[in-house]
Amino acid sequence: MTVTSGHAAPQSRRAWIIVGMMVLFMLINFADKSVIGLAAGPIIKDLHLTNEQFGQIGSAFFLLFSISAASVGFLVNRVSTRSVLAGMALIWAMSQLPILAFPSLAVLLGSRIALGAGEGPAFPVALHAIYKWFPDDRRAFPTSFVSIGGPLGIGLAAPLLTWIILTYSWHAAFGFLGAVGFVWVALWLIIGKEGPLDARHVEAGGAGLEHVPYSMLLTSRTFIGVTLAGFAAYWAVTLAVVWLPSFLVKAGGYSPTATGWIVMLPPMLQACLSPTLGYMSQRLLARGVSSRISRGVLTCCCVMLAGVAMMLLSKSTGELVQIPLVMVAFAVGSVTYALGPPLIGEISPVHQRGAMLGICNGTFTLAGLIAPWLMGHIVDVGVNPAQGFRDGFMFAGLLIVAGGALAMIIINPKDDLRRFARREAVTAAEGVPAVQV
Repeated sequence: MTVTSGHAAPQSRRAWIIVGMMVLFMLINFADKSVIGLAAGPIIKDLHLTNEQFGQIGSAFFLLFSISAASVGFLVNRVSTRSVLAGMALIWAMSQLPILAFPSLAVLLGSRIALGAGEGPAFPVALHAIYKWFPDDRRAFPTSFVSIGGPLGIGLAAPLLTWIILTYSWHAAFGFLGAVGFVWVALWLIIGKEGPLDARHVEAGGAGLEHVPYSMLLTSRTFIGVTLAGFAAYWAVTLAVVWLPSFLVKAGGYSPTATGWIVMLPPMLQACLSPTLGYMSQRLLARGVSSRISRGVLTCCCVMLAGVAMMLLSKSTGELVQIPLVMVAFAVGSVTYALGPPLIGEISPVHQRGAMLGICNGTFTLAGLIAPWLMGHIVDVGVNPAQGFRDGFMFAGLLIVAGGALAMIIINPKDDLRRFARREAVTAAEGVPAVQV
């Protein structure tokens, strides 16, 4: 991006203000997600649910989540991210309020489905917004900050939401989050602005390619690998959101108040780890290390480490062992959300980037449709709830390790870009115009 020196500093400040708003955006997003897990005990008791039924409520959140993520991804290729982000946050806030007034199973289910539809595109749209402010070689660091907004939403909100649940009621916590959402919308309408990088800037993505057929983009090694790593890591994310508090109470023997504080530890670790590794990745890239290594291998190693920690957690006893394993299992794998999206941005022409980020997000978050229900089922059929949780975490750990290992083998942006360039050269030689969507 070429700018005059007189405008560089203000533009840089504005870019980081937008990053800050996206961090808050994702913080609210994950606080909305996590409240269901923090309120699991009272909800199961008040609504007379089995563990599997509660798991189905957790999975219901993802019923329209993936469809929405992919659909809105195409929308932001043509519509300003400023207006789309405001509309999404407004849906979040409005979907929480009915639970405050009518705390029933039907209303809770409807609210979570609507919330999932509104929150599905959150991460890819937030990244598409900041990628309009940062060229490809400077994206890993700001992406890492946006990616920690989610865990901060769990970590910072957990003690506060637990206090609201214990002091007032579980439905009061939902109402509180609705109010917070309205405040963010008001601030965004004042502060939000579109970035200057667009399709005229070849450094914005896609190595200067004008258009690549979606059939090639979606079957590329990098897209498949990033999606696999994201799916594996998101399995852990959804288990943390829906079931980690219950595991700590029923299998770990912790009190609800202690659980609220323990739940905030993985996000605190991720808040340190993601920017650190994002900056490290960016420095490695600047020194000539390939993107496959500096982004792909680094993120896949983190995913596999999280899976190993989760398997060890399933066999652990005692807080001196359990708490560190909880931190590693539910924090380290999420580094993929700092380093994976820049890989998608790297191979995607800029006018297709929003859709590609949305499709990737919509695909890997399908883990959220399966993991909460499956864990609830395993807990119900287990010898006892504690053993059921341990069996569920062992299965999850194996799945996460496998996903990270396969992704490491597959990801190769340089190979993908060479293939895309060859296809574009052939198309140009034949005089076939590119069809842009």
